[in-house]
Amino acid sequence: MSVQDVWKYEESALVLIDYQPEMFSQIRSETPANLVELNVRLLIRAARAFDMPVVLSTVGVNMGVNGPTVPAILAELPGIEVIDRSTMNSWEDPAFRAAVEKTGRKRLIIGALWTEICLAFPVIDALKDGYDVAFPVDAVGGRSQLAHSTAIQRLTHAGAVPSTALAVVTELFRDWAGPVAEKARALVYWYFEELAKLQDPAAKAA
Repeated sequence: MSVQDVWKYEESALVLIDYQPEMFSQIRSETPANLVELNVRLLIRAARAFDMPVVLSTVGVNMGVNGPTVPAILAELPGIEVIDRSTMNSWEDPAFRAAVEKTGRKRLIIGALWTEICLAFPVIDALKDGYDVAFPVDAVGGRSQLAHSTAIQRLTHAGAVPSTALAVVTELFRDWAGPVAEKARALVYWYFEELAKLQDPAAKAA
């Protein structure tokens, strides 16, 4: 496989890192926090619809430093075992690494807050260890636009594949007559409806 190949759901796992209230509150890059949250939820729903493994990690919860994964995201993953760490680089945490290895997948779609720290560090190490990595630029965010965009440049230079949440989902299944097309169609329609609510507060209240 090459990172230049089109990605398939049968080969991929979803890895989500540090989608916690403290991180969301500091997003200052181009995609607002509420849209980052929606895009993460889209990725999770796609992973579940396509039977892809999901790894979820937090930092500093057991230490009392940060709160747990935000409820809207955690609710999409009932029963998942959340891996809490002390390390900023999740790849340096043995339990996290073991969970990724347990998926049996060598292609990782990784999202994290923030782009310049909790996304950049594990992506670079995963690449070094032989994984292919893609990251959805609109399901992550940084503490400034400069930090976010600089991290994207760093990751792309290292060999990771930038994309967007909806593009990732459509790339994974690609065929409206394929085996997961009905599930894909339902989640894409759901996404557009939720996106409209974000863009039109009156629709959200209705």
